[in-house]
Amino acid sequence: MATGMIQEIKKYAKPKSFPDSDTYKGISVEHVIRLSEQFEVPGKEIEIAALEAEIVPERYARNMKSYTLDDQVVLLKSTVSVVGLGGLGGGVTEILARSGVGTLLLMDGDSFEDHNLNRQFLSRQSLLLTSKAEAALQRVREINSSIAVRHFGTFLTKDNGADMIEGSDVAVDCLDSLHTRTILEKLTKSLNIPMVSAAVAGGSGHVTTIFPEDPGLKLIYGEQVDPSLKGAEASLGCLPQAVTLLSSLECSEVLKILLKKGNLARNKLIVVDLLDNTFDVLQLA
Repeated sequence: MATGMIQEIKKYAKPKSFPDSDTYKGISVEHVIRLSEQFEVPGKEIEIAALEAEIVPERYARNMKSYTLDDQVVLLKSTVSVVGLGGLGGGVTEILARSGVGTLLLMDGDSFEDHNLNRQFLSRQSLLLTSKAEAALQRVREINSSIAVRHFGTFLTKDNGADMIEGSDVAVDCLDSLHTRTILEKLTKSLNIPMVSAAVAGGSGHVTTIFPEDPGLKLIYGEQVDPSLKGAEASLGCLPQAVTLLSSLECSEVLKILLKKGNLARNKLIVVDLLDNTFDVLQLA
């Protein structure tokens, strides 16, 4: 089947040009879907085979130049957990799906309410009272039908969390609860999974990357976190421009981890304040 698949991919490949006039061979979304149905394999398998034959799936053409063909294959073979599908999680899900991360594990036990509409990109008026996990699943399918998605319409706990995030290459903390954030950190450390964590309050926020052997959240919040403690968002609100920026920074960290490129915010805290236009990197350890 592999030989036949490659032959079909090459048949559909067309000469294309990047904006700088460099040429490449590309295959359209339509033809990826057609071959996925023909060979009864996920679309990402068609895309991986195309990339390995030096044919660029058109949906990822603008990833090229910054990424190599091999980089895109790495992303398509990667699995990322997104824990929390509100403001941060919606943005993270969107970016990772468009980037071509091959498997997304999406989890949130909440449903959309009116007050989510100002910042949560997965929310719409027509989706009020709809499960956030279900909305995330549908959104990813609309953006990138090639990738695999598992969604969990339940909140992560110390009892169910390991089963939900197991097998991930990275877990993304998009939670608004400090207590649950510490649970996620313990789970990722026990499963040897790197974690990217962010928080937003008003027009400010921060992001950090934590590997299993790192001190982690205690450098930010202290050794013990009161389960009843609420973050600054409770008193400052949560503005869409800050949420969008912090979700982008989280994705930047995730993609650098997966591709083993660039400098990570590991043992560091990137702190952003859009009101003052400040962007600071604090050394934590």
